[in-house]
Amino acid sequence: MPGVRGPSEYSKEPPRHPSLKINAKAPFNAEPPRSALASSYITPVDMFYKRNHGPIPVVDDIEKYHVSIHGLVESPKQLSMAEIRKLPKYNVTATLQCAGNRRTAMSKTRTVKGVGWDIAAVGNATWGGAKLSDVLELVGICKLTAATQLGGKHVEFISVDMCKEESGGPYKASIPLSQATNPEADVLLAYEMNGEILNRDHGYPLRVVVPGVIGARSVKWLDSISVNAKECQDYKMFPPTVNWDNIDWSTRRPQMDFPVQCAICSLEDVAVVKERRITISGYAVSGGGRGIERVDISVDGGKTWMEASKYQKSGMQYIADDLNSDKWAWVLFKAEVDIPDNAEIIAKALHFKLHENLSQLAWIDTKVFETPINVESTGFLGIFLVLQQVDSAANVQPENVEVIWNLRGILNTSWHRIRVLNASQVALSNL
Repeated sequence: MPGVRGPSEYSKEPPRHPSLKINAKAPFNAEPPRSALASSYITPVDMFYKRNHGPIPVVDDIEKYHVSIHGLVESPKQLSMAEIRKLPKYNVTATLQCAGNRRTAMSKTRTVKGVGWDIAAVGNATWGGAKLSDVLELVGICKLTAATQLGGKHVEFISVDMCKEESGGPYKASIPLSQATNPEADVLLAYEMNGEILNRDHGYPLRVVVPGVIGARSVKWLDSISVNAKECQDYKMFPPTVNWDNIDWSTRRPQMDFPVQCAICSLEDVAVVKERRITISGYAVSGGGRGIERVDISVDGGKTWMEASKYQKSGMQYIADDLNSDKWAWVLFKAEVDIPDNAEIIAKALHFKLHENLSQLAWIDTKVFETPINVESTGFLGIFLVLQQVDSAANVQPENVEVIWNLRGILNTSWHRIRVLNASQVALSNL
């Protein structure tokens, strides 16, 4: 497009922070160390995960850049950055999470397709820009519209980048028109991240931010917006019984809201500790603007529980669904626990409000596991630290990854399990 181009090779990539864990070099996909992730409520730009489908687009002339809005609309239009900036600006704090977050753990069960991610393909930022509902009014689509007079029901975002997964074509994704035209959904055409102009890795000069849904919908380097009758056929979640030989894409709708998720950031999957008392910290997040009611931690296999403290903004107590809480953002948690010998540690979050979206994960076994493992029989000296939560819509994390395994390796929201070894025990076992 005029002013911005998607290169076909990787010679003009931007610089990145040296501490990022690189999961793929071309296209570049990387995440921060898990220990850095939960150290700040707002994720620094250079520590925000990088999810790319091709070479990073290059801006040659920002004055020539424009976004085309077309499709099943009565008044197609092209908008320059200057025109978009004239619209009311909103700042929305929202967590973006790649649908493949924690894919590496899922692939240990059975092979899956996609970039391998640890637990840090997620980040929280304050995004600044125009609301999509205001932008669509410029082409004659009123707020809270579910369908245009010409039959448009979905809004497709088309990127500038040349997507390897699309055989060199542009990356694209869609959301329902009803969501796009709802001001309360806070969908943005964003040109700022954490108070600064977007950098190239995160979508400069303009990107979409769709709070509460999988990151695949938040298209970067926006080229055009098309109002269509049908949705994009992309990220879908299938049950474990579906494989590449029997898959029928028409049986599932594209994934929107991400399910309830949480992970421990203060420890690696296998950690050796010297102290008997340690601090456990991490993040908890749920899609659709649903809050986190509780994060509980058990150090005796589920017999007794302690509640972790939850927070967002410094010095302010987090209360789910409170007006002072950021509904689209993650919650950080922290707890001090005494580490016993040969035990299983479980952490979970709780809430009490039933929600219709629970049916989306109907095959998941959501019972609470309360039987400690026999560590001695495994020959393993230490404890297991397991994290589970429930959000304010009764979405529950499954106990094991096997029940949510899927061939694309998306939405691994199973309990996050950490093996903790006591240094003195390790020393004795080596004698």
